[in-house]
Amino acid sequence: MESLKTTALTDVHRSMGAKMVPFAGYEMPVQYAGLLTEHHAVRNAAGLFDVSHMGEFTVEGPDALDFLQYVTSNDVSKLVPGKVQYSCLPNADSGIVDDLLVYCRGEQKYLLVVNASNIDKDWAWLQQWAPQFDVRMENQSEQWSLLALQGPHAAALLQPFTSIDLGGLAYYSFAEGELLGFPGAILSATGYTGAGGFELYLPNDAAETVWKTLLDAGAVPVGLGARDTLRLEMGYCLYGNDIDDTTNALEAGLGWITKFSKDFIQKPHLENVKAHGVERKLVGFVLTDRGVARHGYPIVDESGTAVGVVTSGSPSPTLGQSIGLGYVPVSSSTPGSKIFVEVRNQPLAAEVVSLPFLKKA
Repeated sequence: MESLKTTALTDVHRSMGAKMVPFAGYEMPVQYAGLLTEHHAVRNAAGLFDVSHMGEFTVEGPDALDFLQYVTSNDVSKLVPGKVQYSCLPNADSGIVDDLLVYCRGEQKYLLVVNASNIDKDWAWLQQWAPQFDVRMENQSEQWSLLALQGPHAAALLQPFTSIDLGGLAYYSFAEGELLGFPGAILSATGYTGAGGFELYLPNDAAETVWKTLLDAGAVPVGLGARDTLRLEMGYCLYGNDIDDTTNALEAGLGWITKFSKDFIQKPHLENVKAHGVERKLVGFVLTDRGVARHGYPIVDESGTAVGVVTSGSPSPTLGQSIGLGYVPVSSSTPGSKIFVEVRNQPLAAEVVSLPFLKKA
């Protein structure tokens, strides 16, 4: 069995008594004080995550923009330095290789941030197309640590430790500078929680100092368990659950990051899907019967016939309801539609709702 990879903070997590689990080939903290405590800390104050398992690729060179325009679904030409874009890597069958963030760091200078479980796959996929363009790529995944400080108190907690004006960073913007005296940090107004906050890209040797300083300042350590419930409340897709190599962006509700105004891998295939309409859609639902929907549970109609599948599901700590995402036929995809989730051979009633589950106040 291949040994698990570690982050610069693995020993720190162990010393704090975190429950460690294998995740995407890494040994990662799933919780510290407990999922509910951590979840509410992010919604109401500030929580700190170690997400250093994520991958980072640099893309530079005269054709960097043209290359990224071709391999990603969104319109990279709209990016200016200091801005971030959510996007997908379409595959040859109109499925999704991965979802990712694209950072514009300067003219023809980009940083791609990819899912941990897909680092090797994404790198191989991009290398397949790179020879057609004048670009230089580097896989820097082992060189960066990534912390996520999330929650309504994140900016106030972080500001004393950096000269970057955090108030001037709009959502999906970033700045490069120093953090706690460490140069070369990227402070990004992004996140996977819907609670506001920042993602902090750091040299590995800065990770422990920054982690401990932010905890001392009042941030609560948060594991991957609460990261999942937080993102689910927002209806954010998780690669490997809600989207994968077999799902297309249009049925997954990611048409907004699929720009047909430019050429990209398998654009004609997706244009055909768009023209004919999708057969199923990824929807959010709330269980109206008592129970919990989990990944892989069948979605059935009133007669008990399987019509779809749950891709993500959990009790929502904020809403006090059992929520989930799943693929259903288009005819059952409008908010208010009644569906059933089969839990231990029992059909539990559910209602399709609009996303996100957690509406802005």
